[in-house]
Amino acid sequence: MSTTTSAPPVRLGALKSLTDFQSACTSLGLELPAEALGVGPSPLAKPARVVINGKRPGNRIVIHPMEGWDGTTTGGVTDEMRRRWRRFGESGAKMICGAEAMAVRPDGRANPNQLIITGENQAGLAELVGILKSAHAERYGTTDDLVIGFQLTHSGRFCRPHDKARWESRVAFRHPLLDRKFHVTSDAQVFTDAEVEELIADFVRAARVAWAVGADFLDLKHCHGYLLHELLGAHTRPGKYGGSFANRTRILREIVAGIRADGNPIDFGVRLSLFDKVPHRPDPARSQPGKLGPGIPEDFSACLPYRYGFGVNAENPTEIDLTETFAFVALCGELGIKVLNTSAGSPYYTPHLQRPAAFPPSDGYQPAYDPLIDVARLIDAVRQVKARAPQELYVIGSGYTYLQEFLAPVATAVVRQGWADAIGLGRAVLSYPAMLTDAIAGRPVEKKFVCRTFSDCTTAPRNGLISGCYPLDKFYTQRPEAAQLKEIKKKVGA
Repeated sequence: MSTTTSAPPVRLGALKSLTDFQSACTSLGLELPAEALGVGPSPLAKPARVVINGKRPGNRIVIHPMEGWDGTTTGGVTDEMRRRWRRFGESGAKMICGAEAMAVRPDGRANPNQLIITGENQAGLAELVGILKSAHAERYGTTDDLVIGFQLTHSGRFCRPHDKARWESRVAFRHPLLDRKFHVTSDAQVFTDAEVEELIADFVRAARVAWAVGADFLDLKHCHGYLLHELLGAHTRPGKYGGSFANRTRILREIVAGIRADGNPIDFGVRLSLFDKVPHRPDPARSQPGKLGPGIPEDFSACLPYRYGFGVNAENPTEIDLTETFAFVALCGELGIKVLNTSAGSPYYTPHLQRPAAFPPSDGYQPAYDPLIDVARLIDAVRQVKARAPQELYVIGSGYTYLQEFLAPVATAVVRQGWADAIGLGRAVLSYPAMLTDAIAGRPVEKKFVCRTFSDCTTAPRNGLISGCYPLDKFYTQRPEAAQLKEIKKKVGA
């Protein structure tokens, strides 16, 4: 696939048929399978082949974890959060793969309103699980085939636990390109080995809470540049958590071992950024006040070989390299991890890799080429991983939101062809929770709810507001934050 085309991106909303979509993909040199819906039973409706906590998910639809930046300042539950979890239950998805990113301790929050999974917040977390299950049972009759995971995390480089405008970064290593952007100025901000060991104990304690409130599995977050993902790229770090592949994956092995030694029978999953690239920025030559330029790589000429990422070509960090990704997936199988939820890059420095969008967030950049290329790249990476993954590992595909009306046809074909076991949806469900459930049932797509990737759900929290679908969900459209968001977008040209 080429990323050098100067043609404007295909306007997916203007395409009239699946044939038009397939022709657009062909014109870009992309291999994106798609099939008409309603022709025989949908593969998305089949029960999963994995059993988690004694339950087999009843279909192949997954909800990704996502934050609303709308908890209490003590990491507790709010009405906005309750509504979101209720809608997750109503979606019809039979695997909730995290629901919400939960910090394992207060200083690991990405924002001052992130959920914290502690004993103090246990009652609120139990309430959320109950809300989700009740909503699902009311609409679908049973929760016997519904599986719920909690995503556990420390935000590392992206910590802002006290003030939405102030970074309090803790990192795995010093990064020559990212340190400046995220105000890492001292080696004291690098986790020591002893501090990593303390963090492992925090994961073990958090796992106890997850099991107590009814979670079926843990999603140990190794994606998007957060701490566990950053440790995977800690080639330059000394000590037992850096350097070799065995050292860079040590924290995963020790978290799993610690939870098992604690007598906790909960199952495990991992959300993994399969690949990364060098950080990107708006092209200054094509940016102007009120208008972001297209994304270009940061100057990495002084950083070669590039030893600061995972799944990236060290000699040319604009290219991916899945060699270590395949090794990590094999390790997941060895550790008895049952779920691999895929992603790529980081929304903080390469948003185009995992959230292809027609309109960028305020801290992002315009697409440098047709975003369909990014969709196809991630789908192909998942296909390669699935082909090499241990049979018992349940592989979830990601990155489908940009496909809009063609999301369900592509998702259906991908699962039928075995490129992924299931399809996960993230912020697309904020406006349209039942999108894939409707497709399974043969109901037409409700176009007025289809996400058009305006990125408001990201621009809002980047500027201190709660996240939500401001364009399409009336709950957010009518809030005072909607007017503030419009003004912010005007200023930055997002």
